[in-house]
Amino acid sequence: MTRRPPHLVYGTVRAAMRVIARTHCRTTVTGAEHIPATGPVLLAGNHLAVCDTLFLFAAVPRRVVILGKEEYFTRPGARGRLLARYYRRLGVLPVDRYGGPAAARDVLDTGRRVLDGGGLLALYPEGTRSPDGRLYRGRPGAAALALVSGVPLVPFGISGTDRVQPVGTRRLRSHPVRIRFGPPLAPPAPERRADGFPTTAALRETTLRLMRRIAELSGQEFVDLPAPRKAPPVWSSPHEQG
Repeated sequence: MTRRPPHLVYGTVRAAMRVIARTHCRTTVTGAEHIPATGPVLLAGNHLAVCDTLFLFAAVPRRVVILGKEEYFTRPGARGRLLARYYRRLGVLPVDRYGGPAAARDVLDTGRRVLDGGGLLALYPEGTRSPDGRLYRGRPGAAALALVSGVPLVPFGISGTDRVQPVGTRRLRSHPVRIRFGPPLAPPAPERRADGFPTTAALRETTLRLMRRIAELSGQEFVDLPAPRKAPPVWSSPHEQG
């Protein structure tokens, strides 16, 4: 049996979502001209529903690589293995949200590989879906990638997807969606540590500017607190995987 190439999986899903965005969930996209047509670029935005990524695929004229939670790739059984294969072919890269500093370094390394290859990487700085529709404090990963790599950091705001796919549902309900991209942020030259990495203060300042801009684009209330997180599911433990 011949395996379908990854670009075919992505292209098929994107084509289907473009139809849905034109019909079932009328989607308005503004500011797409702010996304560079070629070269490395980092997109960072809010996260309301699982389907956010699918609507992003439909809205962005380039192929999008997304950082996704590791739990998508560690579910047990044959179904879990099939889902993991599907996500990889779709261009989702697993990241560990619970591994502390070592996991954070792995996230940066994964993101830099995409950007060093001239790709377009998208991530959600909050690290999880908003539990109540508000925008929460961002983690420093997006700022670190942008400041270290020197790539354009394009903020975006998405709205309506929490009505399209409320928490706990799979089926996409009919509701309008809006996606707004803003001009790339132009942060000042950051203060750096002795090893050349941006200081904690520089990361915090850039992250705060980014989140406030995302709030303007999404229309959300910004809450400068970490987003409440669920405990990691039992199947994500390596001890459970054998």
